[in-house]
Amino acid sequence: MRLIATEEACSFPEVVEALTAHTKTNDTSLDMLLVKSIYGEANVKSGFAPRLMDFDGERLTTMDENGVDVHVLSLTAPGVQMFDADKGTALAELANDKLAAVKKKNPRRFAALGTFAPQDPKRAAREIERCKTLGMNGLVINSHTNDLYYDDQRFWPMFEAAEAMDLAIYIHPRAPSKQIASAYADYGMDSAMWGYGIETSTNAVRMIMGGVFDRFPKLKIVLGHMGEGIPFWLWRIDFMSANARGREHLPPMKLKPSEYFRRNFAITTSGVEDHLALDYSVKKLGPENVMWAIDYPYQPTVPAVQFIKTAPLPEDVKAMVAGENAARIFHID
Repeated sequence: MRLIATEEACSFPEVVEALTAHTKTNDTSLDMLLVKSIYGEANVKSGFAPRLMDFDGERLTTMDENGVDVHVLSLTAPGVQMFDADKGTALAELANDKLAAVKKKNPRRFAALGTFAPQDPKRAAREIERCKTLGMNGLVINSHTNDLYYDDQRFWPMFEAAEAMDLAIYIHPRAPSKQIASAYADYGMDSAMWGYGIETSTNAVRMIMGGVFDRFPKLKIVLGHMGEGIPFWLWRIDFMSANARGREHLPPMKLKPSEYFRRNFAITTSGVEDHLALDYSVKKLGPENVMWAIDYPYQPTVPAVQFIKTAPLPEDVKAMVAGENAARIFHID
């Protein structure tokens, strides 16, 4: 059984340096809680930052010790989306060049998701096309950009390019946008415990309800963390969206929301090592739409590997989730 881990974070010195500088700005977004904890001057030389930039040491050793065949690498959140359009675009290009070099150096062990700066959708579309020429296996962005969600048609040139290049887009969480942030600032709710899932699922449901997948029927979106909870809400989303027909600003839809989700989305298990949740998601979405992930280095590798090896699934389905689906969706040889 091939183990391909599909949400494995990385970064590069120039991006880390830019985020460290950003910790000194007057940015009041909720992302700053996490950014300061990782990239603040007191923290950047220890903790996650050095592990994010490691490709030859601890990362490979941990993979080898646990039988992980491939990491699908992606620039860690918040990516380049906290910067202005020019800086974000330049950093995305730099990160993609470096990530392509990492993959080229060790193609057996690493696949790569290219990034782009949605702050400038037209330049983002060109970078998506360049990602294809660099040999990227897919793309990654981090939920909202400038507090806007991706149902906004200003972002649609990016989706047109991704669909044309046949590159799936992994929408990774970031902290809730300023539109909904105030309720998440306390009790550690800003990040992975609650805010990330609510933020990213809100973005995805807006894309469905906003007609993105009627306009781009072959676009593939990937959500981590067992689909950010959406699979467990699909029945209710279908039922309530049918009752909402006729409301102002609600575009006509060709399919039920759940039908778009099964057609245009895939999910990963990153950070949700729950066999009941996995079994439900496989049955609800189909085994072809679920992929295994670790969420390295933020989640430990050992229990993630044990989770998939001991999953109470038929062996052929387990092999699909463990690696075969990732090989197909992310074009991994």
